[in-house]
Amino acid sequence: MSITGPGSITAANLAAQANMFNQLNTLSQQLGTGDASQTYSGLGSQADVAVSLGAQLSAIGGYSTTGTTVGTTLTLAQSVLTQLNTAGGSVLQSINQEPAFSLNGNGQTATQQSAAGYLDQILSLLNTQVGNNYMFSGSALTQQSVASASDILNGNGSQAGFTQVISERLQADEGVGNLGRLTIGGAAPNVTLSSDTSPFGFKLATVNSNLTGATVTGSPPSISVNLGSNPNPGDTISFGLTLPDGSSQTITLQATTASPPAANQFTIGGTANATATNLQGALTTAVSNLAQTALPAASAIAAANNFFSSDPPQRVNGGGPPANFATATSLQNGTTANTVFWYTGENGATPARQTATAQVGPTMTIDYGMRANEQAISTLVGNVAVLAATTYSASNPNAQASYQDLTQSVTTNLDGPPGTQTVPDIEADLVNAQTEVANATALNTQTQNTLQNMLQGIEGVNQNQIGENILTLQTNLSASMSVTARLAQISLVNFLSPSAG
Repeated sequence: MSITGPGSITAANLAAQANMFNQLNTLSQQLGTGDASQTYSGLGSQADVAVSLGAQLSAIGGYSTTGTTVGTTLTLAQSVLTQLNTAGGSVLQSINQEPAFSLNGNGQTATQQSAAGYLDQILSLLNTQVGNNYMFSGSALTQQSVASASDILNGNGSQAGFTQVISERLQADEGVGNLGRLTIGGAAPNVTLSSDTSPFGFKLATVNSNLTGATVTGSPPSISVNLGSNPNPGDTISFGLTLPDGSSQTITLQATTASPPAANQFTIGGTANATATNLQGALTTAVSNLAQTALPAASAIAAANNFFSSDPPQRVNGGGPPANFATATSLQNGTTANTVFWYTGENGATPARQTATAQVGPTMTIDYGMRANEQAISTLVGNVAVLAATTYSASNPNAQASYQDLTQSVTTNLDGPPGTQTVPDIEADLVNAQTEVANATALNTQTQNTLQNMLQGIEGVNQNQIGENILTLQTNLSASMSVTARLAQISLVNFLSPSAG
C-alpha cells in the first residue's frame, strides 16, 4: 500500500491553479480588447485568412476614399458646366432682347460689351481648380487650362490675338476689289462669274436661270450666262454662294423694264448686249452688298473656327512682309511664337473623358476627364469671343446689317446645331460617372461590412461568453485555492486520533 502525501497533492493543485491564472489573464485581455489574440500567430490556422481579409478591407477603404475624392470633383465640375451653360444662355438672351442697334464710343453694342464680361467669366470658370489640379486641362492636371481674356483677344507681345486674326481673315475673304474673291466679267452678251480656289471669300455653288433666251454654260466655280435675246419682265436668275463659315446666301436678280431698277433687279435694255451689261452691273452691286454685310459676319465666324477649334490655330498665310492678306491663297499653322494659343492644357489623341480615370471598386474604373477645347466648350468660347472682338463704324451704312448677320450666326451656333456636342452632353457624361461612383460606393460599403463581420468572427471574441468563462474560472480557482489551503495544513498527526493508543 502506497500513501500519497499532502505535499504532492498540493503541488498538483498549484499547477492547476497556475493554468487557471493564465487562462484568466488571457480571457481578461480578450474582454478588454475585444480581440482573440494580439498577434496573428495566436490565431492558429485562421491567421492566413485574417491577413487576407485585412488586405481586402484596406483595398476597399482605398477605393472608398478615391470615390469620395472623385465625387467631390464631379460635383464641382457639374457646377462649373452649369454656369458655363448659363453664361451662354445669358448671351443669347442679351442678343434677343437687345433694343435698337446702337454703338458706343468703341464701336460696339451693349450686347458686345456684356459678351466681353461673359467671356472673362467663362475663361475663369475653365481655370477652376480642385486642390492644385485644373479640371479642364486633360491629363495635364497642374497646367492652367486657358489663357487670359486679354491675351486671347488682344495678343501678347509678338503673339497675335483673336482680334488680329479676325482682321487678317476679313482682308483675305474680301479680296482685291472687295467682291469676296468673286470675278465678274464677260463681254456682252455674256456675263461670267467665277470664284477662286483659295479657302477665302465667296464660293459659287449653284446657278438657276429662267431668263428667256439665256443659256448658262460651265459649272461652279465658273459659269457664263449668254443672253441670246432679251428676257421677259419678271424672269429671274439666281446665284447660290457659300460663305467662309459654311453658311449660304442666294442672290436672285429679276429682269424689269423699270429704269432705274429696284434693288436686286436689272433693266431690260434695247438689245441683249445692253441687257447683259445691266445684268453684270446688278450682279456686281448685289455681290458688293453681300461683301459688306454677310461676308464680314461669316468671315469673323470662320476666324473663330480657325482660332478656337483648330490645333494649332490657323492663320492667313500672307506671303511674307508686308503681309498681303487680300491676295493670300492658303492658311498656315500659327506657332507659339506668333500666335496666342487660347487652350493651354494637354491636347493628345486620348478622348477627353479618358484623360482622368479612377478605380473606385475592385473591378470598377470610371473616366471623368475634361478639356476646355472640347467642341461644346470651344464653340461657346469662340462665339462669345467673336461678339467681344468685333467692332463697327457708326459711319458705315452696312454696319447694322452686318451686325445682325453676325448675331444670327452666333445664335445658331450657341443653340447647338443638330449632331454637335453641347455642354449638357458633357454634363450627361459626368452624371453617368457620378452614378457609377455612387453604385461603387454602395457596393464597397456592403462588401466592407461583410469582410468586417468575417474578420470579426476570426479575430474577435464573444464578450458575453468571455464573461461567463471568467466567472467560471474565478469560481473554480477560488474552490481550488481553498482546497489547496486546507491540504497544506494537514500533517501525519491529523491522521492519528487520540484513541488510537
